[in-house]
Amino acid sequence: MRRPLTASAIAIAALAAPTAAIASGDDDAEVRKAGTCSDSSSSKIKVKEDDGRLEVEFEVDQNVDGDTWKVKFKDGSDVVFKGTARTKAPSGSFSLERKIDDRAGTDDVTAVGKNRSTGERCVAKASL
Repeated sequence: MRRPLTASAIAIAALAAPTAAIASGDDDAEVRKAGTCSDSSSSKIKVKEDDGRLEVEFEVDQNVDGDTWKVKFKDGSDVVFKGTARTKAPSGSFSLERKIDDRAGTDDVTAVGKNRSTGERCVAKASL
């Protein structure tokens, strides 16, 4: 014969459920996308959740060492980062990582890089 659940058993089960969800690593969603470039370089973006924020990583592989790129990250239409990056040996690439605010709803993140010497432009987009 089965016994009915007591109020204390229900309360214990309710308290245990959120702890299990947090411990299971639900805060690790990640999106990776290839970008496009106007010349022979390649680009990609990675956006992942990280402690209530978004970690954005933009990589451009140009196969030329020492070129400077202007880089901009946008979330929707808002610019959330502006800076520069320089390609480095041995691969002639750069990788730039920044944390940005995780806004309500879907974040549409765009990374844009423009080579200062050649004018080549790379764009990569991801939504999370």
